[in-house]
Amino acid sequence: MSTEPRILLTNDDGIDSPGIATLRTELTALGDVTVVAPDANQSGVGRTRNHTAYIREHPWGYRLSGTPADCVAYGLRGLDTEFDVVVSGVNDGPNAGNYVVGRSGTVGAGIEAAFLGTPALAISAYHSTDFFVSPPEEYDFARPARIAARLVSRALDSGVYDDVDLLNVNAPIDAPSPPVILTEPYHDYEQHVEAADPDALDGVFGSDGGERLDNGGLDDDEQVVHLHDRTWPGVVGWENPFPATDEHRERYPVGTDRRAMVDASVSVSPLSVSHASPDSAALAEVVETIDVE
Repeated sequence: MSTEPRILLTNDDGIDSPGIATLRTELTALGDVTVVAPDANQSGVGRTRNHTAYIREHPWGYRLSGTPADCVAYGLRGLDTEFDVVVSGVNDGPNAGNYVVGRSGTVGAGIEAAFLGTPALAISAYHSTDFFVSPPEEYDFARPARIAARLVSRALDSGVYDDVDLLNVNAPIDAPSPPVILTEPYHDYEQHVEAADPDALDGVFGSDGGERLDNGGLDDDEQVVHLHDRTWPGVVGWENPFPATDEHRERYPVGTDRRAMVDASVSVSPLSVSHASPDSAALAEVVETIDVE
């Protein structure tokens, strides 16, 4: 770009998180940065939107009582600024794998931006040994922030966003010179369902969807179940699911975001939000033969 880009910056960890502070410093050297970020942690909310939000001014821009997608919607349509790009992060933990990407508030902000016609980049940090960057105050987000700024600059200058809506990036905070790999989100997800003891729960959801403040006994047609996401099938607990072992390298194919993380690389996944329809001859035949009489 011939002029400095106008950048809308947000995140899902909250405006007081160290990741967004470090990223703002890097992006300020690149262009004009306005921050619109959540008041509090909004991790895992995906592209959830609210009809109402409270806005307060902040030295960097605005803090908002809503989700990352709310922040982007307000920034792109509520401010008198035409932004060139939306950047979301640095998230204090990775967002890799197709299912995780779909639930991420960090990525959700980028998806909202793309639907509103503005290109975006979501940047998340991981540690190649610790995996989770927690507590975030004990880690340095400088490397992922620098990588994000360089990718934003080059993507805007080279026309990447003519073909791509959103870049989802996972960068290690500990690897000194990590290679940058073009990837795609790995499809790897399972769900585990088990019966729960209602007497052991402080609150459960009733059959009408409303939350019970106490279990108060179940109706004859009710039961309680636990729904456990298995975002890394085959892994138990919260230990690092991406250790650098031959077993894990074989589990995650070359070219996937998860394999890049096994190898302590920077994963760059181009995403589209067009929900493009696959070409299905079988479906075309079904549609042609449906009798609505």
